[in-house]
Amino acid sequence: MSTPIIGPEAEPHLDWIALTDALAAGHALPRAEVVDTLLYRGNDTLLTRSAWIDGLGLAIKGATVMPDNPAAGIPMVNGAVTLFDDAHGRLEAIVDFHLVTKWKTAGDSLLAARRLARPEARRILIVGAGSVARSMIEAYGAGFPGARFEVWNRTPAAAAALAEAFAGRAPVSAVTDLPEAVARAEIIATATMSSIPLIRGEWLSPGTHLDLIGAYRPDMREADDEVLRRARIFVDARATTLDHIGELKLPLAEGVITPEDVIADFYDLPAGRFARGSADEITLCKNGGGAHLDLMAAKYILSAWQAR
Repeated sequence: MSTPIIGPEAEPHLDWIALTDALAAGHALPRAEVVDTLLYRGNDTLLTRSAWIDGLGLAIKGATVMPDNPAAGIPMVNGAVTLFDDAHGRLEAIVDFHLVTKWKTAGDSLLAARRLARPEARRILIVGAGSVARSMIEAYGAGFPGARFEVWNRTPAAAAALAEAFAGRAPVSAVTDLPEAVARAEIIATATMSSIPLIRGEWLSPGTHLDLIGAYRPDMREADDEVLRRARIFVDARATTLDHIGELKLPLAEGVITPEDVIADFYDLPAGRFARGSADEITLCKNGGGAHLDLMAAKYILSAWQAR
């Protein structure tokens, strides 16, 4: 039988809640082994992220990042996830990079919100207006039926365009006053490329859940120190966040928080430690990603595709 090559045509067969359940189940297995490699040619990059989870399988997520491509009408990022079976290392599937990344990133955040946000939360603020913001509206809409969304972006026209794209499908409106939008939100997702904190702790209302997605470099942050002081802090994976992403690396280095302030990551789900403690507390989860989450998401996509 030929190896399946799975692309965007799989999306109608995927379900956000089922994906988060698959991610939770993956974290009940032995801890993943993960390795990243980078190769360069001038401004071009080849990134490979490899993961092996005993009992689940192996994955290599490879991507090329070539900044000059858009000028030629070619996407800047291209790639695929190659899946191998756990028992014998046989090639199982090749899954489109963008499909895995979309569902992994938003599914990661939705899993955290299903554990940390108040179940009745329905006022959701999306900070940013790119592809991740669009995915988060889809994911949160599935996890919090009846949710109403507000979108803020540095460029108001981009926020308005995202709201318009969901017209007739979901209640999404663009806003321009970020402090007011933060204060009334019950769930906040940040999906920006900011190196300067956008969310201030003084704006947050009791009971809010904050989902930090955008920052991925050591010099990037989306929330200020006061957010970290006020919130109970969670991460998807300690290994890919604490020493690598500015959101936590910088305040840890400056003594604003300590490693002990990070209460749990997804590997603490089976023990019940990844959970909200009270209705009034502010919760924060840093979405750092990682090849093990790509493996879990790709395996879910493969199983959904096979069951179609």
